[in-house]
Amino acid sequence: MDRTADRTLITRLQAEDPQAVRELAEKYGPRIFQLAMRQLRNEQDAEEVTQDVLLKVYRKVSAFRGDSALSSWIYRITFNAAMSRLRASRLSKAADRERDRLLATDDEREGRLLEQPDWSAVPDEVLLRSQLRRAVSDAISDLPEIYRVPIVLRDIHGLTTEEAGRRLKLKDQTLKSRLHRGRLLLREKLRNFQGGMVLHPRIA
Repeated sequence: MDRTADRTLITRLQAEDPQAVRELAEKYGPRIFQLAMRQLRNEQDAEEVTQDVLLKVYRKVSAFRGDSALSSWIYRITFNAAMSRLRASRLSKAADRERDRLLATDDEREGRLLEQPDWSAVPDEVLLRSQLRRAVSDAISDLPEIYRVPIVLRDIHGLTTEEAGRRLKLKDQTLKSRLHRGRLLLREKLRNFQGGMVLHPRIA
């Protein structure tokens, strides 16, 4: 009986019946949320996955051939979506840890520099490098996640394009496009460093 109702629901979804969309959400929304919660253990993430899955089901329903039950198809989409979000979350946390490590290193170096009583004895290059590292760390942290994570994996952790692509489950061209866009954003954020910095202003 349930599969018969699902076939009817599928037909109505493919016909873009607005009421069918509401019925889909009412019937499968709670089940999607429960499965996402089991994987993610985070209510906000599970809620976002639920909305993403319902939208994907609606968009892809025209391609559904009925080889399996509608519920099985939806749960497979839900599981994949939850796993993708979990991987992205772990990579984002790794990126945040790397940022914190860089900041801690900078703070330690700057602390040593501050102990020196005569700033004129410190080469400008050392100060510039320290300021640049902090600026780079802040700029990376401010990037949108889809650009930040590839840059951390490729440019900080030193993974090859192929390795980073496998980690993120992205095609090489997609990854290269995100890296290119992310690097352009970084260049824009760091444009003040492109011509160097004036550490000791000239006195007229």
